[in-house]
Amino acid sequence: MNKVCASAAEAVHDITDGSSLAVGGFGLSGVPDVVIGALYEQGATGLSVVSNNCGVDGAGLGVLLADRRIVRVTGSYVGENKEFARQYLSGELEVELLPQGTLAERLRAGGCGIPAFYTPAGVGTQVADGGLPWRYAPGGDGVALASPLKESRVFADRTYVLEHGITTDFALVRAWRGDRHGNLVFRAAAGNFNPLAAMAGRVTVAEVEELVEPGALDPGQVRVPGVFVQRIVPLTREQATAKRIEKRTVRA
Repeated sequence: MNKVCASAAEAVHDITDGSSLAVGGFGLSGVPDVVIGALYEQGATGLSVVSNNCGVDGAGLGVLLADRRIVRVTGSYVGENKEFARQYLSGELEVELLPQGTLAERLRAGGCGIPAFYTPAGVGTQVADGGLPWRYAPGGDGVALASPLKESRVFADRTYVLEHGITTDFALVRAWRGDRHGNLVFRAAAGNFNPLAAMAGRVTVAEVEELVEPGALDPGQVRVPGVFVQRIVPLTREQATAKRIEKRTVRA
């Protein structure tokens, strides 16, 4: 029951080339920077990533992306990452863009063992009808791979599109507090996609800002039960407090 790893390097040692990853975070909030850094040092490449966005230039998943270690991204937001946009538009990276709520529900469904579900999001657009560029030809000269037509069905005179649940080989997440059994508590907006990613991974690695003993967490505050988490990485004080601000605004 003690799921604490001696180091972040130990926690990601068996992520192999070609693995799929569900990664928590939104912008710079709740990003598992420490385990991402350990994965960078570990050297795995050819990764397929499911995450709301792919970090920013020089931080989060952006570190792996800049080193050409990611080959496919399933997400909903390009964000502030210019390298992400450049690789996609030049045909170096395959990208499946989804409505944000659909992405969240696909992760949740996968974690709950639900193979697919119907949603009205995307009906009447290329999300449902197909044709979204997943990968451009080299140099951005045309579309090499486009999204397929999705199955649709009418319920009570309204059309819905079929979306499939997502599961991945591994999940990398960050929590505010966690215990040795893997129960996780998140703080404010840093929760974002972390609980959903944690559920979707077959092996979930959670870095925690504060490690506590079993029984110390309020059960009503636990967002992810330990059954979904296989490895815990306790952060040092310096790691826990090293949080970047995406856009700093101050008074003149």
